[in-house]
Amino acid sequence: MELSYTQNLEDYHLSLAFADQTRGTYIDVGAGHPVADNVSFWFYERGWHGVVVEPQARLADLYARLRPRDVAVCGLVGRNSGETDFHVVDRLHGFSTTVERIALKAQQFGAAYRTVRMPMMTLAQLCAEHELNEIDFLKVDVEGGEADVVFGGDWRRYRPKVVVIEAVMPGSGEPAWAEWEPFLLAQGYRFALFDTLNRFYVAQEHPDIFARLPSERAAWDKVRHMYEIGRAPENPSHPDHALAQELARGFWASLPYLDRNLIAELLSRARIGSRRSPIQDFSAAIDTESFRAALGRIACGYDGGQIVDE
Repeated sequence: MELSYTQNLEDYHLSLAFADQTRGTYIDVGAGHPVADNVSFWFYERGWHGVVVEPQARLADLYARLRPRDVAVCGLVGRNSGETDFHVVDRLHGFSTTVERIALKAQQFGAAYRTVRMPMMTLAQLCAEHELNEIDFLKVDVEGGEADVVFGGDWRRYRPKVVVIEAVMPGSGEPAWAEWEPFLLAQGYRFALFDTLNRFYVAQEHPDIFARLPSERAAWDKVRHMYEIGRAPENPSHPDHALAQELARGFWASLPYLDRNLIAELLSRARIGSRRSPIQDFSAAIDTESFRAALGRIACGYDGGQIVDE
């Protein structure tokens, strides 16, 4: 069974529309993490490539490491070119947005935000700069700024075959497409599917794709979902469980050789994405004898120093 990386079967629905097409090009605006909850990764795995736009540097930098065929743009896409405020939400990166009232909603989940100035370009400018003359699908998920992306496009010159736009307000689920849908329909796009989160549109010159795209959300059990397979080292049914086990053994065995700055970074990363604070903050102890002894005790179970039956 195929593995879906998305929140709501978006990649599976698109795969039906493109009927196992082995090569293609996408634009992923508000791409987020390159794998988790990502709409375009399914297609990248199958040989596609494209331009991904993600304003959060920590996430954008991962694309060069995990998806080198893609072009990653660390910035914003909006109605005009220039600069604008971007509200970066701690931990819940999916709430980060140009719309401050949406960032404020993240506080109910215990997440704060900070505001930074970021470069912004229009969708038309993005397409022109990267010579995107053939676009199979465009996905837009920018936490309340979808209308700005849509109105910044040159829909006569650059015509994605399929457009997928998040269509409800973050945190509330209220309908949010009234502002931009009439404009998009007027550009020659036909509404095809509302999956309860996103709305799918197909360019009128591609009736074959329109016919393949389902008009209702597929059954949830058509695919496996990322949340179902859990973490690779812990779940034997994870497709990468065996590799994760080997990497873990090698990592634990390497602990005494790690640079202290890397250890500090590892301890810092342990807090990313976790609601729970670590039981103990070890960062201040990195240069102590007792900390080095702890690394040795952990490593000896994996580096051959201690005989462990497995």
